[in-house]
Amino acid sequence: MEKIPPVGLGTWKASPGEVTNAVKAAIDVGYRHFDCAYLYHNESEVGAGIQDKIKEGVVKREDLFIVSKLWCTCHKKSLVSAACSHSLKALQVDYLDLYLIHWPMGFKPGKEDLPLDHSGMVIPSDTDFLETWEAMEDLVITGLVKAIGVSNFNHYQLERLLNKPDLRIKPLTNQIECHPYLSQKELISFCQARDVSVTAYRPLGGSSKGVDMMDDPVIGKIAKKHGKTSAQIVIRFQIQRNVIVIPKSVTPSHIQENIQVFDFELTEEDMNDIFSLDRNLRLATFPTTENHKDYPFHLEY
Repeated sequence: MEKIPPVGLGTWKASPGEVTNAVKAAIDVGYRHFDCAYLYHNESEVGAGIQDKIKEGVVKREDLFIVSKLWCTCHKKSLVSAACSHSLKALQVDYLDLYLIHWPMGFKPGKEDLPLDHSGMVIPSDTDFLETWEAMEDLVITGLVKAIGVSNFNHYQLERLLNKPDLRIKPLTNQIECHPYLSQKELISFCQARDVSVTAYRPLGGSSKGVDMMDDPVIGKIAKKHGKTSAQIVIRFQIQRNVIVIPKSVTPSHIQENIQVFDFELTEEDMNDIFSLDRNLRLATFPTTENHKDYPFHLEY
């Protein structure tokens, strides 16, 4: 099984103009893991940054761990391979290290990423992620991808996949929103107990109702004690839980700071203080999909 590097660069909401330089800066300071997705509509710019650094001789393709994600409009088995090839072409690589089902929900195929009905809710496809998974497994067998995984699956959905009668390939990871305000203890325990790693997206939280997690005094106090930034503390928090973490930044100084998290350790007290901040605050709720049969967040975890 491939090992996912513990820190990667997130590319969600990184504008195409900024992301090429962000990727180059990241490779220069030691990043080897890049988290991408068709939905972000910036994969060709990510690919340009990667290619520049390969041409410069800074890295080889095999040094890198490149992740992309299957979008919801391509859950039909017959659409999966073309969707993967589209990302490969954009990224200018001939294989992915990891390909994820972005959400457990299938949407109506077509030109629109988010097909909505007249009441503004998503139009589902008549697909089941267990069937989509069979096409994902085929990608590994044909060599387009080295490993496959899922994202935004709740524990019931993951269990259903792991218990699939003719499962050929297990998911390598479940990529979920995770930060001190949404610490995901139950879901992480569930995944890790089943040998499925967890990757945390939005690890730096964000602003919600005017509350920015990076300004939290508890995190600030721990940061001051260790001579680190709040971002470094919350990234280290995940690493010590054996959770892979993919902070997004396009600012070179932050990109560098976010990977400088291997020269200190949080104490048990620090960890418990951070755990105490959990308030079940989910930022990525995807409200237009709440009526979907496979909407993942109706369950507690």
